[in-house]
Amino acid sequence: MTIIQADNFSLYYGSKLAVNRVSMDIDTGGVTAIIGPSGCGKSSFLRSINRMNDLIPNARAEGTLIVDGKNVYDKRIDLVMLRRHVGMVFQRPNPFPKSIFDNIAYGPRLQGIRNRSALNGIIESCLKSAALWDEVKDSLAKSALALSGGQQQRLCIARALATQPGVLLMDEPCSALDPIATGKIEELIVALKERYTIVIVTHNMQQAARISDRTAFFCLGELIEYDDTIKIFTTPSNPQTEAYITGRFG
Repeated sequence: MTIIQADNFSLYYGSKLAVNRVSMDIDTGGVTAIIGPSGCGKSSFLRSINRMNDLIPNARAEGTLIVDGKNVYDKRIDLVMLRRHVGMVFQRPNPFPKSIFDNIAYGPRLQGIRNRSALNGIIESCLKSAALWDEVKDSLAKSALALSGGQQQRLCIARALATQPGVLLMDEPCSALDPIATGKIEELIVALKERYTIVIVTHNMQQAARISDRTAFFCLGELIEYDDTIKIFTTPSNPQTEAYITGRFG
């Protein structure tokens, strides 16, 4: 079942066209990777899904972008509810300068959950889902800033899961991590795709090939090709895709 549907969707920063008439459907569950050269619009498209681009002056959208049956650019949309349903993990770990416990409890508290026992259950569940519980269960009062980079990124994933999203957006979540931490994040993504719809932007084609079910190739703001990952990387239909995959440009 389709959970995200873009129909002739475009995004502008002032007069600059960043995403050009993209149409694509993303089904529920699994991992969809968005690849392409720098400046091709892949992160701009990703951030449009939960309207993070609203934070950028002069950003405006055209066309339709639907999440779970609702047009996210409808003036009546509740942005708080949208971002609760569509969580996001950024390129660099960005834990709050609070304890590990308070980082994950932040979202549930905003939703009105104050009961300590309920919060304890959420924290444990999310840390286990993020494969971090065994490493931090005895130091939940410790500052999140004291964790390693890879641990911080897994904490940010746990924090995103705490609001019970249906969709998880990841904008190059491993680009600031070493190979060992990257491996742990990739294992985590593969485990989480059974319960969440994950859309990941990555500059690492090998990573896309390892962890995604479907891959979209963007270039100069346009969607060039979108298909099963194995087909994109073995028998792409578009010569432009083949040139990028084989390293002839980008």
